[in-house]
Amino acid sequence: MSTDLTERERKVLEAVIQTYVETAEPAGSRTIAKRYQLGVSAATIRNTMSDLEERGYLYHPHTSAGRIPTDLAYRVYVDRLISPSEITESEEVTLRRELGTGHNAIEDILSKAAEVLGVLTHELGVAVAPSFDEAVLDKLELLQVSSDRLLMVLVLRSGAARTIFVEASSVLPVEAIATVSLVLNERLTGLTLREIRTTLRDRLRDTRAGVGEQELLNIFVEQADHIFDVAAAGGSGVMLGSTQMLANQPEFSSKQRMRTLLEITEQRDLLQDAILASENRGLSVTIGGENSDPKLNSFTLVTSTYQHKGVSGVIGVMGPTRMPYNKIIVLVQHTSRLVGGLLR
Repeated sequence: MSTDLTERERKVLEAVIQTYVETAEPAGSRTIAKRYQLGVSAATIRNTMSDLEERGYLYHPHTSAGRIPTDLAYRVYVDRLISPSEITESEEVTLRRELGTGHNAIEDILSKAAEVLGVLTHELGVAVAPSFDEAVLDKLELLQVSSDRLLMVLVLRSGAARTIFVEASSVLPVEAIATVSLVLNERLTGLTLREIRTTLRDRLRDTRAGVGEQELLNIFVEQADHIFDVAAAGGSGVMLGSTQMLANQPEFSSKQRMRTLLEITEQRDLLQDAILASENRGLSVTIGGENSDPKLNSFTLVTSTYQHKGVSGVIGVMGPTRMPYNKIIVLVQHTSRLVGGLLR
């Protein structure tokens, strides 16, 4: 389908989208003529809207005389027509106040970011805890918590630290723990966690070790995929703001639609997969049917990647396809930059 638009079609399409976003009501030609100075009559606007409908940009809801934008219309709007707004002073103050005080753990920062994004955009704020695969190991420490159990502390160059329990099948001598700690630091410091998982066996192959040390080294080799697969504390799930932001919108006024929204927010794996699909794309706007799961066909995801020294994740908002894209895109991008700055 051709997406070439004449100047008149572009102006009418933009007017229909803006009217529908603001009113949640199908836009008619007379309404467009009154709200916007397009320099043409309502009849000409009506004919142009009919042409746009034939081309898949607009559709009639039921018997209404007005028209509603399709996913294709929103896609063209986001890619070619949008004029991004600017962060207001009050929005900037709110973001910096909420994100910049009292939150040291990455998870706390992300949870607060999702919450404040939801409030500012009136959508559902979403965030995925970071992946540490590309984070570089600065050092590790082995702390004995019982005769057959260790606490391994991974300190990453991003500034983050993660702890993992390591279990042994027999008593671990104190001297063996100290020796293994030295070996692991010597062989693994400066590598990413992904590199450690995939090459640990080869890196420890020629290690000269006594019986106690070798047993412990074997545990690290055999369990490398688990021990060095580091997620954020509490798991790498999705963090959500308040669903009340969406519940107040016209799209969710019926009990059935509200029930559908609640079911989706309870399916964290579905949301995580949808959000992470955009992880390597920087800013991403996924509209309606562009989502991989049909359950999200009525929603748009606007997300942006935050990252620092190998720690990366995604933050953004989810809402109905009828949303003020120009405002939301700027807020999501700005918030992701603030989160990245806080990681530094």
